[in-house]
Amino acid sequence: MPDPSLRPVGRWLALWSAMLVCLVVIGGITRLTESGLSITEWKPVTGVIPPLSHEAWEAEFARYQQIPEYQLHAGTMTLGDFQRIYFWEYLHRLWARLLGLAFALPFAWFVARRQVQGPLARRLGLLLVLLAAQGALGWYMVRSGLVDRTDVSQYRLAAHLGLALVLYAAAVWQAADLLVGRAVTPAPRSAVRWTTALVALIAVTITAGAFVAGLDAGRAWNTFPGMGGAFVPPGYTAMEPLWRNWSENPAAVQFHHRWLGIATWVAAVGLWVGLAQMKEVPSRARRWAVVTAAIATAQAGLGIATLLLAAPVPLAALHQFGAVMLLTGALLTLQAVRPQG
Repeated sequence: MPDPSLRPVGRWLALWSAMLVCLVVIGGITRLTESGLSITEWKPVTGVIPPLSHEAWEAEFARYQQIPEYQLHAGTMTLGDFQRIYFWEYLHRLWARLLGLAFALPFAWFVARRQVQGPLARRLGLLLVLLAAQGALGWYMVRSGLVDRTDVSQYRLAAHLGLALVLYAAAVWQAADLLVGRAVTPAPRSAVRWTTALVALIAVTITAGAFVAGLDAGRAWNTFPGMGGAFVPPGYTAMEPLWRNWSENPAAVQFHHRWLGIATWVAAVGLWVGLAQMKEVPSRARRWAVVTAAIATAQAGLGIATLLLAAPVPLAALHQFGAVMLLTGALLTLQAVRPQG
């Protein structure tokens, strides 16, 4: 049974995880609306104050006009247009700052009261370090689009999203441990292995989706199941060496993501069926497996709809939210089947 004195810590981590989900969705909208390069400077403290006068807005707009994205793609943009894209990047950065405070201040409070100490304090301290690294990685990503490119590097975008999901997964796992604990009777090793495999597959699929977003590949080949009149799209191996197609060729990147998504749906449904047949599996794990399979089904439908409609922002953002919820369901299933230690 979990320690009752640590339940406040678990509730804090659960709430913080929900805030992180919001940040991931806001970041997705920022990318979908091509707003990520609207703020061309990184000011961790003073950047919390947006432009407050017409002159300040003009100066901010003038800085944006110096980068390739504006010069090559947004030459007719008005100040009002700029303010609309600025909003999403500003909101993304502001929420990230709030997220940092929402972790650092309660963590310091719990440590000072000796509610968090020992291994738990070290684990949460590592999360705080990674959270600071995530802020630096975000700026490193933005910098890639300010000089020689009209958008950010898809590699850095995938890394930025990946680290966010590592933080999220660690917080969700720790919150579950503190709030509900682990099963007393260990589940079969096969249940642990197959659930772990599903979590890994979901992580790979989400990462593939980051490359789709980074290359704007979701707004092309808007048919399903075929692409360009064929199952494997024309130009799938157009780049040399071959490995570049997996991360730089929009046709190959979208092809991989769509079929990884279908494979994830099949795996989630298969895990639900498999765990239901294992008597030694805790009932909580079976319930989470049902939830995970249901989310995977909805997520597959959302993905196909997003593709067919050429990635409208609301639907694409909902699809990204669904991806995080699917990861959550799989993580909580794994936490329920994996023994302590």
